[in-house]
Parts: sequence; C-alpha cells; structure tokens
Amino acid sequence: MKLLKNKKVTFVVLLAILAVLSTQSVSAMHIMEGYLPLFWCIFWFAVFLPFFVVGLMRIKKIVAEDPNSKTMLALSGAFIFILSSLKIPSVTGSSSHPTGVGLGTAMFGPSVISVLGTICLLFQALLLAHGGLTTLGANAFSMAVVGPFVGYFVYKFAKSIKLSTPVSIFICAVIADLATYATTSIQLGLVFPDANSGFVGSALKFMGVFLTTQIPIAIVEGLLTVVLYNLISENIKERAGLFK
Repeated sequence: MKLLKNKKVTFVVLLAILAVLSTQSVSAMHIMEGYLPLFWCIFWFAVFLPFFVVGLMRIKKIVAEDPNSKTMLALSGAFIFILSSLKIPSVTGSSSHPTGVGLGTAMFGPSVISVLGTICLLFQALLLAHGGLTTLGANAFSMAVVGPFVGYFVYKFAKSIKLSTPVSIFICAVIADLATYATTSIQLGLVFPDANSGFVGSALKFMGVFLTTQIPIAIVEGLLTVVLYNLISENIKERAGLFK
C-alpha cells in the first residue's frame, strides 16, 4: 500500500512539473488556426484520413473482442488530452507540449491513437482554442499518426532486445513525443522555407527551437507514462497483459 501511495505521489509531482512549465500564456498550441495555406490544410487531411479510418476499424475490433477494454481506451484518451493540453510557448504559430500517446500506443498499437488523438485535438480546438479546425489534419498527422507509429516501432524493438516493459514504455513515450515535433518542423518548413537554405534549412531551424524545450518535456512525459503504467499494473493485474 505504501509503494502504491508513493507511485501516486510521483505521478502527481511529475504532472505538476509539466503544469508549472506550461503556466506562460500563448496564443495557441499545435499548429494554430489559419497558419497553414488552404492547399496544405487539404493535403494533410488527405494524408491523415486513411489512418483515421483504419483506427476506427481497429477500435471496433478491440471492443468486440473485449468490451472491458473501453475503460483502458478511455484512460488512454484522457491521458492524451490532459498532457497535450499543457502548452509551453515555442515557435510562432505553435508551442511545445507533451503528447501523452505512449501509453495507448503500447497497449493498443498506433492505429488506435489516430482516433483517440484526433478526438483530443478536436476538443482542444473547439473548447480551448488550441490548434484549429483547418489545421486539424496536420496536427493529427504529426501527433496522432507519426508519433505513435514511430513510438510503437521503437517499443517493439526495445521489447525484442529484452528490455523491461517499463523501460520500453519510457522509450516509446519519449521517441513518440520527439517524432511528433520533428514532423511538425517538417510541416512548417514546407510552408515557410528559408530564403537562403530553403525547406531543409527552415525545417532544421524549427526543429532546433522546438527541441530546446521538447527534450526535457519528453523525458518527464516518459517518466509520467511509466508511473501510470505501474499504477495500472498494481491496480488492475489482469490488464497488465495489454502491454505486449
């Protein structure tokens, strides 16, 4: 019981650290409304949509096989929503923030996150004025597609070389976070190429500014994800098998 209490305290402390970092005011999170030209808004929606459809089919299959999985799906979605709502000013038109996708990615695979992450982004755009509806496709592609898929790949690789589940989840969460911002940097670089170095130079500049704040955020997010995994394992033993 004392160990479980310590884990809960650790979870709250890590969440508080992220909250303190996010107390500064900022106009928007993710890529803000109106920041991308119409062509790129449509392009990213078109690229993202197939992943969303596959994610819906995957969730339907998971729930059909185990109706009790709805609880863990809801927890994964809530974790994404809370963490990705913590914003820290970074690049004009965007911000740094944790993504929270590592937990759900490790439990259900990356395709599920394309749905859960998009729902979170949609609610943030409508209720919190974070991100935007026209940029939803771009934001969802970076945070709900690329981040989870890259994170899942490194998670499975970590498990294949016999790393423990907590360590594998930590790596998954950190890399998924950083992959999200690498993608966002590319998206912004395509729209705003540097006058001298073009797309590559612009993307590298965006990435350099993002990573200043994103590396420590990703590490704290990874630790927070592991603590939540440990709490799940302690409280719902039968669910620990979800982490394959």
